[in-house]
Amino acid sequence: MEKAEVFYEGRVQGVGFRYTAQQVAKGFEVSGTVRNLPDSRVQLIAQGERGEVEAFLEAIGESGLGGNIRGRDVSWHPADPDLLGFRIEA
Repeated sequence: MEKAEVFYEGRVQGVGFRYTAQQVAKGFEVSGTVRNLPDSRVQLIAQGERGEVEAFLEAIGESGLGGNIRGRDVSWHPADPDLLGFRIEA
């Protein structure tokens, strides 16, 4: 298992990005969090088998939000065994 930390840039706040990410996550075996950042970016953390996480991230880009994303920075880290479920953080 691996954990991806993703920072999305563009018009990603105020467009339902976090809710959509949470809904898309239901179709994948991933756990994680998504939250808005003060600098207008969105931070998403997703963990699971690397192929599953990559497919999840691809599905976010193919959702109705793809046109709002201008940049995506992904870094990979060891999985966190305490990260369960997929939730929106304030």
